[in-house]
Amino acid sequence: MHSISLVLQIVVILAVGRALAEVIRRLGQPVVIAEMLTGFVLGPAALGELFPQWIGAVFPVSGIGGLQALGEIGLALFMFVVGAELCLPSSAPRGARLASTLVGTLSIAVPALLALAIAPLLFSYAPVGVAFWPFALFFSLAMATTAVPVMAHMLKERGQVNSDAGMISLSAATLGDVFVWLSLPLVLGIAKAKTDLAGATGTIMGLLVLVAIAMLLVRPLVATRWSRAPAGKVGMGTIGALLAGALTFAAITDWLGLHSVFGALLFGLCLPRDKRLLAALEDAILPISALVLLPCFFAVAGLNTTGDGFRGVGPVLILVLMVAIIGKLAGGAMGAKLAGRSWQTAVSVGVLMNTRGMMELVVLKIGYDAGLLSGTQFSMIFIMAIVTTAMTNPLLNLIDRFLRQPEPIGLHAASGSSDVADTTDIEPA
Repeated sequence: MHSISLVLQIVVILAVGRALAEVIRRLGQPVVIAEMLTGFVLGPAALGELFPQWIGAVFPVSGIGGLQALGEIGLALFMFVVGAELCLPSSAPRGARLASTLVGTLSIAVPALLALAIAPLLFSYAPVGVAFWPFALFFSLAMATTAVPVMAHMLKERGQVNSDAGMISLSAATLGDVFVWLSLPLVLGIAKAKTDLAGATGTIMGLLVLVAIAMLLVRPLVATRWSRAPAGKVGMGTIGALLAGALTFAAITDWLGLHSVFGALLFGLCLPRDKRLLAALEDAILPISALVLLPCFFAVAGLNTTGDGFRGVGPVLILVLMVAIIGKLAGGAMGAKLAGRSWQTAVSVGVLMNTRGMMELVVLKIGYDAGLLSGTQFSMIFIMAIVTTAMTNPLLNLIDRFLRQPEPIGLHAASGSSDVADTTDIEPA
């Protein structure tokens, strides 16, 4: 009976997701927005409000454990590929690297500081027992997040991956991702220390040991084995061994009291930056992960939203949207202008840095599972993630129409393809 219920849940999720994807495509938006909306539409804030008995029968509160498990596996596999793809660009010209560093720094600092300024207001909606500073630090990281895969997919569709704005934004977002994923475990450790200092100390020490094992033992071992592998097609044995390693690391960080995504991402970072290996991982993992498992994660995330979470919080939601949009836009544009870019490029970079996509949902889910966010807070930031992602393409179209200027001659020829451009294929579709 439970297996039949799980299959029915997956069928409903995929059907609603495909229907939304057709609508989203016609609106010129990336498919990831449809996937993000699927759980929201099925949740208590939408269809759950209109058809509570039907939604309650298909997605009972006590009957989504299997769905959540599948979503966690899909998320771990996706973050493993993200870790394998994640690399800082080295082939871009010096000017582009300087611009990326400035944009990356300011597009984190500005929204994070603005988030800290409004954190006391949002803290009034926090779960009982949560201390202010763990919540405030987590909220700041959530507001500073940018989704490299979604941004790369948008740029690829627009033919602007190797444009000046595209290269700067992708590189800066990669720097931001590194900062966010390094900071999140520390914030979770601080939150845990408020209630269990000994447990938090063990968690942080365990994580440091795991990072040391990964960087000093696993990474050299994988590199050595890969260098000895025959050229040609990557075998299923290799893919299976890497999957086992990623899931093992995911299980360890979960056991440490952190989220499983940290272990999967860490193991991905241990892999050599070899395009043949990365392509094989994408071909083997992403189809099933993106088509079946990740939609389960999106659905569970959306089911965490609540209709009550939007009642009486309109002004606060608007404030969250303003801080999110202005923070990223101002930080990204300021960084690009300080690097000497045109207003068209600077504003384009600021708009692109506002692309939050599924990475925001991953961060939110981690905070929600850790007890740092209430349903109301989760719902507000969830809506912010969808709005800021959906507004990217329309704003870029307006910029191209009204601010278009000739790009500096010779920049693209000198820069070639950035390493980050390889992430264009890792967005779930």
